[in-house]
Amino acid sequence: RWFAKRFLHPDIVSIYDYIFLWDEDLGVANFDPGRYLDIIKSEGLEISQPALDPNSTDIHHRITMRKSKKKMHRRVFDDGGSLRCSISSRGPPCTGWVEGMAPVFSRVSWHCVWHLIQNDLVHGWGSDKKLGYCAQGDRTQKVGIVDSEYIVHQGSQTLGGSSQKKSRRPSFDMRYWIRRKSTLELQIFEDRWKKAAEEDRSWVDPYEKERSWFIFSAVHKT
Repeated sequence: RWFAKRFLHPDIVSIYDYIFLWDEDLGVANFDPGRYLDIIKSEGLEISQPALDPNSTDIHHRITMRKSKKKMHRRVFDDGGSLRCSISSRGPPCTGWVEGMAPVFSRVSWHCVWHLIQNDLVHGWGSDKKLGYCAQGDRTQKVGIVDSEYIVHQGSQTLGGSSQKKSRRPSFDMRYWIRRKSTLELQIFEDRWKKAAEEDRSWVDPYEKERSWFIFSAVHKT
């Protein structure tokens, strides 16, 4: 997200109503931007993303998966396995959540999100968990997934993998080291968040008392 931090300052993009901050490996054959914008405006979504086709590569969170019979959704229900999401769930990954691969931000929410991005943290793990704080209200209502306009995550490996030349070291796995660095950056981000919250005595965390179980996507990115 360094590109967005450097080149998409809120003052520079203030003429735009929405900011699309998308990865490069997304299929958009079933996505119409005009219809998408009509939906998020009518639903009052400040932060959103198009749903992912179920046949996509690497769907890390169930809430992002397309529901074919819906126009959009704001939460996922799941009482099986280790993920527990119900109507009483108040935060990620059950509600108030979009993933970092294809978020869409309103102008006012982007002003907040831009400050959330850390320009020295390359991979940005952890920031998506905090996006709901920039939703300009209740994240369970202001954040949502649009199902009728959806995309395909093609999972192209741009940071190492089979598409790149093999290393001379047979045991060397570039993606392992990328995940390792990402995990380290996650801890740095969480430490900075905690420190900033402690230092700003006037700030009240609106979600402090809401305990939501969260699966960090690194578990699935293996």
